[in-house]
Amino acid sequence: MKVAALQLSVKENDPNATVEKAEKAIRSCRDADLVMLPEIWQTGFMSFDRYEIDAQPLDGPLVTRLKALAKEMKVMLHTGSFVEKDGNKLYNTSVLLSSDGQILAVYRKIHLFGFQSKETQILTPGDSPVVVKTPLGNLGMATCFDLRFPELFRNMVDQGADMFLVCSAWPYPRLPAWIMLNRVRALENQCHLICANSCGMNNGIQFAGHSMVVDPWGTILAGAGDGEAIVETGIDSSDTQAARNTFPGLAGRKSFLNPGMPRT
Repeated sequence: MKVAALQLSVKENDPNATVEKAEKAIRSCRDADLVMLPEIWQTGFMSFDRYEIDAQPLDGPLVTRLKALAKEMKVMLHTGSFVEKDGNKLYNTSVLLSSDGQILAVYRKIHLFGFQSKETQILTPGDSPVVVKTPLGNLGMATCFDLRFPELFRNMVDQGADMFLVCSAWPYPRLPAWIMLNRVRALENQCHLICANSCGMNNGIQFAGHSMVVDPWGTILAGAGDGEAIVETGIDSSDTQAARNTFPGLAGRKSFLNPGMPRT
C-alpha cells in the first residue's frame, strides 16, 4: 500500500486558507491508500489564543469537510489533530476516516505538553489509547509529546497494533530527539510508524518538519527536510509480522512487568 504524510506550515490567523492548502495537498495524493496531516495544523499549535475561537465538535465543519474529501478521494484519511470542543472542555483530537468518509476512530491526546506551552492550561488530556482494525492493518494513534512515553506504544501493541500513526507539531530545537524517538518507537515495538509533523514558523516558534515513514527495524523508508513536503512511499504491512518472526524481540517480554500484556 502507499502512504503519504503531509508536512504543512500554518497560515497564521487564517484557518480557512490553511484548510484550503491542506485540501490541495490531499488532492495531490490520488494514488495513496492512507494520507496523514499534522497536529493542530488548522490553527497552529503555538496559537494558543485561537484555541477557543477555532475549537469545534466532531460533527463541525472541519471533520465534515474532510469526511467528504476522504469519500471523494477513496482514501483513508488521518485528519491530523484539531481543537475539539465537547461541552465545556477542549481536547487535542485526531480522527481516522475510512475511504467512504466514515469515522473509524477518535483519539484525544493523552500527554499534553506543558514546557513553554499553554496546552496543559487550556486543554483536557485524553485517557484512552486507541487502536483500530482496518483493511490496512491495526492502526494505533498518537500525538507529538506522546512519543516520549513508551508505555503508551507498548499498550497499543498489547491491543494488536502493527502500525503507528503520529501527528505532531514538534519544534526545531529538539530535532535530534524527534528523529530518534520515531525510530525507537518503531524499532522497539516492531511496527511501522508514519508521522506527519508541522513545519515553518508559528507564533515565533520554528517547527522541525522531518516527517517520515519508519519500518519495523527502525529504518527510515522515506522522509522530508524542514520545508513543506509530501512524504510518500509504499509499504508492505506483512513486513511487521515478518520482522517479528525473524527477530522475536517482543516474545521476550515478561508479563509480570507488563500488566496489560496478554498472557499465554
